[in-house]
Amino acid sequence: MIAARPSASPPLLEVCDLRTVFPLDEGVVRAVDGVSFALERGRVLGLVGESGCGKTMTALSLMRLVPPPGRIVAGQVRLEGRDLLGLAEREMRAVRGAGLAMIFQEPMTSLNPVFTIGSQIAEAIRLHRRVPRRAAWARAVELLDEVGIPEPQRRARDYPHRLSGGMRQRVMIAIAISCEPRVLIADEPTTALDVTIQAEILDLLRTLRERHGMALVLITHDLGVVAEQADEVAIMYAGRIVEYATVLDVFERPLHPYTQALLRSMPTLGGEQRGRLETIPGQVPDLLHLPSGCHFRDRCPKAIGACAEEDPPLEEKERHRAAACIRV
Repeated sequence: MIAARPSASPPLLEVCDLRTVFPLDEGVVRAVDGVSFALERGRVLGLVGESGCGKTMTALSLMRLVPPPGRIVAGQVRLEGRDLLGLAEREMRAVRGAGLAMIFQEPMTSLNPVFTIGSQIAEAIRLHRRVPRRAAWARAVELLDEVGIPEPQRRARDYPHRLSGGMRQRVMIAIAISCEPRVLIADEPTTALDVTIQAEILDLLRTLRERHGMALVLITHDLGVVAEQADEVAIMYAGRIVEYATVLDVFERPLHPYTQALLRSMPTLGGEQRGRLETIPGQVPDLLHLPSGCHFRDRCPKAIGACAEEDPPLEEKERHRAAACIRV
């Protein structure tokens, strides 16, 4: 595991060797395979990778919301020193929302279509705070105003289908911050939104994080978003973190061949774009039939014979940056 960044205080969130599996008739899927990272107060960690690499399942594991038949089989998730994996479900329900909160990827499927948005926010507040219904409703209206929804008093009585995609995402953010969590997890918060609305949502997240002093785990496949928002970056591939470093180090001098390939596949604005964009050959491996050794080796231009024999761990290659590659 990469050494912690110098700090006067211990990490707010510390994840150590987290492992989540899905037992199937065909075999066992290792959806989260030994993930480790640390996050300090007020900092942003970008969790990056292609679809199917384990980003969302890592987030659900942190929240202990892994759908069956999946289960967490090993590791630690420590929030302010308290291991969440050892808590009873009743205790964990108290942590969700107040300690850890999550903005889910699809607001339309996360919001209940038969309740008004104000009542859904108020219900989230009353789950964690002993307040009267009237006070919870008033707080829900305040939160709608805080996340930038116009006419919040009127909009609180609307149903989700009457809101645009950007407005529904703002409602999800309002629910997530309603109990002032210490860590906010945003799972692809700008998916299916147009570019202008994406920028507004990202600006809103930045403002709320600074105002409330939250740490943020930002899950995305968009390296441009990471460059703008994150302090540290964890690159995931096939359920594992293969590179972990500051955002500046990742973009200026990536170590892992997968990170290098991701950056080469990015389009550029204002610079020269010669010919077609580079692509990463092949596909993300089937988690039921992973290749021996390094899981990226079949797609890696730097692979050698030893890559098929050695399964490289994530280890520190330079101070405060790590990679899982024998060629680094």
